[in-house]
Amino acid sequence: MRTVLVAMHYQNEVLHAAGKIKVGMAEDADNRSAVVAHAGRLLGFARDNGIPVVSVRIAFRADHADVIQNCPIFRNVVAGKAMVDGSWGAEFHEGLEPLAGEFVVKHSRVNAFYGSQLEEVLRTLKAERLIMAGVATNSVVLTSVACAADMGYEVIVVADACSSGRADLHESSLENMKLVADVISLDRLIELTTH
Repeated sequence: MRTVLVAMHYQNEVLHAAGKIKVGMAEDADNRSAVVAHAGRLLGFARDNGIPVVSVRIAFRADHADVIQNCPIFRNVVAGKAMVDGSWGAEFHEGLEPLAGEFVVKHSRVNAFYGSQLEEVLRTLKAERLIMAGVATNSVVLTSVACAADMGYEVIVVADACSSGRADLHESSLENMKLVADVISLDRLIELTTH
């Protein structure tokens, strides 16, 4: 079965302590270095095993004129002048950048599939199973995983390469995703894939 890794929002604005968006990582988060390390290991594992990596990023124009402000998350992005395309905040976190030749998909809503080329890229890669992880668990990960399942993909969520600003939201989102995906640890994914 053709497997593709979809790595979502491993960007400075959501992962770095100086980032403006705290939905996926609290300002004083004690799990920051662990999530970054797990994400790095996940990317390395995929590349070492010939699994294509698709990096998903969110970014907007400098004037935020392209943001539909119909809900709090997008109003907060505009108010905080966050995720400006070309800025440090919209760049990938150090060590989690895509490699030359890998696909990078930009989107501008909650669900990574909506209004983006993600589905087209996955069809090009002939994906049947998706390994999905990113920040925030209760936002882009939850909505994109549900969409992927509806589209017919078999989905694996790597729980410890995901994060929410609140631990309870992270855990409840993982529980919800168990209805449509296999939710496992990175170590378990490696064990299942290499044995």
